[in-house]
Amino acid sequence: MADSISSTSTIRWDTIEAELDNFGCAILRSVLSKAQCEGLAGGYPDDNQFRKRIVMARHGFGRGEYKYFSYPLPDVISDLRQSLYRPLAGIANRWNELMGITVRYPDKHQAFIERCHAAGQNRPTPLLLEYGEGDYNCLHQDIYGEHVFPLQVAFLLSKPGEDFTGGEFVLTEQRPRMQSRVEIVPLGQGDAVVFPVSQRPVKGARGYYRVNMRHGVSRLRSGKRHTLGIIFHDSQ
Repeated sequence: MADSISSTSTIRWDTIEAELDNFGCAILRSVLSKAQCEGLAGGYPDDNQFRKRIVMARHGFGRGEYKYFSYPLPDVISDLRQSLYRPLAGIANRWNELMGITVRYPDKHQAFIERCHAAGQNRPTPLLLEYGEGDYNCLHQDIYGEHVFPLQVAFLLSKPGEDFTGGEFVLTEQRPRMQSRVEIVPLGQGDAVVFPVSQRPVKGARGYYRVNMRHGVSRLRSGKRHTLGIIFHDSQ
C-alpha cells in the first residue's frame, strides 16, 4: 500500500467550510486511491496493528465490528490525521466562537495530542470498521474524554454496488423544539465525509444556537463494507 495521500492538497476548503455551515457535513472526493483503500481494508485481519476489537452487538451499538489502531499509526493514517487537522482546526475555532465555547485548538495536531495526553487521553482513536450483510451502526457520538476535537472524518474503503449494497452513512441533526433533520451521504470508494462529533452552530433569528448531531450507518443489504474513521482526539 502506498503511504502518500492522493489529494488532500487539492481540497477546496472554502467549499467544505460552506457545506459544513449549511448542511452539517461535507464530502472530500477521491482522497484515497483504490490501492490505498484495498490495502487498508485488507489489513483488517492483522491484529498486530490494533489495540482493541469491538463487537457492536455485545454493547448495543448495532451489528458489525471495529478495531482501534495502536501507536505508531500506519503512515497513511498518521498523514491524514495531521494534514486534515489544520484546516479543520480553523473551522472548529470559528464554530466554538459562534457557540460561545471558550476552547480553542492549536494549529498543529501534535500540539492538540499533547493536550490530550496531558489529561490522560493517550490511546489512539483512528479505527477500521467492518460490516457484513445485515450489519448496521446505531446513531452515536464519538466522545472519549474531556478534550474533544469537534470534527471527524470517515473514509469509505469499499466500492458501493460492487463490494456491498445498502450501508449508507446517516447523519441526524436534533434541533431545539423542532423535528430532527436527516442527511444521507453518498460516498464512493476513496471518498470521505467530514462531520461534527456532537454539535454545530446554526444561525437562527436571534443569532447562533447549538444543535446536537449523531451519525451511524444503515443496514447493509449485501456484501462487505470497510470504513476508516479518523478521530482527532485520543481516548482515556
